[in-house]
Amino acid sequence: MNAAAVTFTGVTKAYGTVKAVDGLSLDLHPGETVALLGPNGAGKSTTLDLLLGLRPADSGDVRVFGTSPREAIVRGRVGAMLQSGGLMDEVTVAELVQLACSLHPRPYPAGEVLSRAGIAQIADRKVNKLSGGQEQRVRFALATAGDSDLIVLDEPTTGMDVSARQAFWATMREQADRGRTVLFATHYLEEADAIADRVLVLHRGRLLADGTAAEIKAKAGARKVSFDLDGDLDTDALAALPFLTAITYSGPTVRIQTTDADATVHAVYGLGLYPRNLEVAGLGLEQAFVAITEAEEARTR
Repeated sequence: MNAAAVTFTGVTKAYGTVKAVDGLSLDLHPGETVALLGPNGAGKSTTLDLLLGLRPADSGDVRVFGTSPREAIVRGRVGAMLQSGGLMDEVTVAELVQLACSLHPRPYPAGEVLSRAGIAQIADRKVNKLSGGQEQRVRFALATAGDSDLIVLDEPTTGMDVSARQAFWATMREQADRGRTVLFATHYLEEADAIADRVLVLHRGRLLADGTAAEIKAKAGARKVSFDLDGDLDTDALAALPFLTAITYSGPTVRIQTTDADATVHAVYGLGLYPRNLEVAGLGLEQAFVAITEAEEARTR
């Protein structure tokens, strides 16, 4: 394994009595595409701010390619696409991208940056005349104006249509294939499932889970069971099935989450029921994420 691109060692950041980041330790490595997930208030934005040197840690250490975040940025090793902060209004897209390229220690040609971000056709448009999705693509262009080794993205595809999102992630895969580290925070969990080599789940500033999407799903320790039943549903009996963690109904269809699918299905038959169209599957990443964070909330109450 190559030397770490990013290292957090026992990092803590508090705002008053609230610990936004609480003893966070992790390493990110070159070539990884890493999704940062967590409910609102989990500490995702603060973690990114610490990584980018926008806020100092109260304790612990953050290193980016072996140096401080600020030093790594000055050297042009980090590109960032953030939700916070506005764009310059009274300039064209081309002028803004050219400025970003001129400021980067290892710039790409502005035309190449415009083309990669899919905004060459709006290069002459004023920034304040852009749609939300177009603004996001401009932010992406600014983040990739030079040959950076780490690309940090905060909710990068918000406002983009499906085709723009697909093109965006194709470009990010190319960046990772060239050895760049890509770290992105997102609420689109299907993106994390499809794109990320590794998923980090934050909860109240702590690292709750760290692994591939498949490992995160397995960590949830639950499976999905669905089936159809004829006649009126005995919801009380179904709700009392063993190892149940959730149950919903849609007409004759019953959908269950269970920590022991075999025992739950056996109990369904034990009720004298004859389920049709029976399906058993693992949780999706979104369902696993909810299960993990809800279990942690219950544990810490």
